[in-house]
Amino acid sequence: MSTPILINFKNMSLAYAILVSLICEPKSGYDLAKQFDGTVGFFWQATHQQIYRELTKLEQQSWIVAEAIAQDGRPDKKLFSVNDLGLSHLKTWLLQSSEVASSKDEFLLKIYAGYLIPEKAIAQKIQEHRLLHQQQLEIYQAIERNFFSSPQDCAIEAQFAYLTLRRGINFEQGWIEWCDEATELLKSWHHQK
Repeated sequence: MSTPILINFKNMSLAYAILVSLICEPKSGYDLAKQFDGTVGFFWQATHQQIYRELTKLEQQSWIVAEAIAQDGRPDKKLFSVNDLGLSHLKTWLLQSSEVASSKDEFLLKIYAGYLIPEKAIAQKIQEHRLLHQQQLEIYQAIERNFFSSPQDCAIEAQFAYLTLRRGINFEQGWIEWCDEATELLKSWHHQK
């Protein structure tokens, strides 16, 4: 009888993000990195280097398999796909509880110490931040209009993607509301420097 492998799920989120990205269809490392720059990248960031490093680990753990595809005039391309072992680990991970995501937000740290700089400067930073969130909200809303006009009629995979999109929309709307509230509070406080 073999010894069970103990897995620290907390430190493996990138591995699971990759498995999720590969589950529908095999992808090359390049295609996977492009997906992280787009859809998955809206809520999970990873550099191309991190992705390639994690693909190597997953392949060594036998959670994914790679198929070499010959290309004319270029090195062979590897297409990665999730195997049964990887799918089993992914399903186990999906059933694990998730903690509230910790936040490291440079902007909020600056706001926390905002009393150290002129009020006009901090108000301008809030407006600049609001604009960034407004732009991201518009991107999400365009995706919603273009791909999810009728989410109930989408394939089940798309319905779950829509749920993550709605979270992104709500997130950006929350930031915009907070920026507006913070701006109004700053105006009403009449600080003296």
